Amino acid sequence: MLDEIDAVDWGSVPGHPDWYEPERVARGLRALFEAANLVQAAEAGSQLGGGGIVHGHSGAVFPAAVMATPLLLDIAQRGHPAAQDTALGLLDEALSCHPHAGYTRVAVPGGTAVPICCAIAHHLRDRTDLLAGLGKRGKALLADAASHWSFEIGECVAENNDTAAFGILAGCLPGGVHAAEMHLAGDITMLRELTLEYPPADGSREACLRVIARHPGELPPGALLFPASCGDRVH
Repeated sequence: MLDEIDAVDWGSVPGHPDWYEPERVARGLRALFEAANLVQAAEAGSQLGGGGIVHGHSGAVFPAAVMATPLLLDIAQRGHPAAQDTALGLLDEALSCHPHAGYTRVAVPGGTAVPICCAIAHHLRDRTDLLAGLGKRGKALLADAASHWSFEIGECVAENNDTAAFGILAGCLPGGVHAAEMHLAGDITMLRELTLEYPPADGSREACLRVIARHPGELPPGALLFPASCGDRVH
């Protein structure tokens, strides 16, 4: 675990120079992993929450929070109960805080830069079984992560002036009309209106979206959709 923390060059992770203090991240994560009581866990949490992955007093989250999320989840799984509580609290802050302008996204495989909140939510969903087993706080994190949905387009069919897009939905897309970002090969295209046509059923993640006033050729297979509201989040 300590090797995994030290393997990240936190100083190379971008962040607002007036608020982000990269030395706090590795120091705080190491201390939280090694914490053996409430006081030690609280001190580690202060390192991470006072300019490490978030700046709690101002309500800002930094890109480093994305890289720290899997590590915090490991601490929640293996660490002292006080460290577990601290890790879950930090994850809640990271997901709910807004990033500074110019530091709102992180690069992911495929070349696109996704909103910080969506990247954190992806890591949380990857550990659904762990979080579901951690009681109310873990389940609350999963519920919050669900609103940061994503949709991978598989196949599209024209329906009058709209397109029915079939694919895989992660998270929960609520009813109503929504705007979305479409990510493909490093490019981001805005989709102004889409609705959930058929939600997932019977434990499947397969769903169908209606993308209004777009034709199938504009919605390539493999493209990823994210909420436009997440891309607009700025501290």
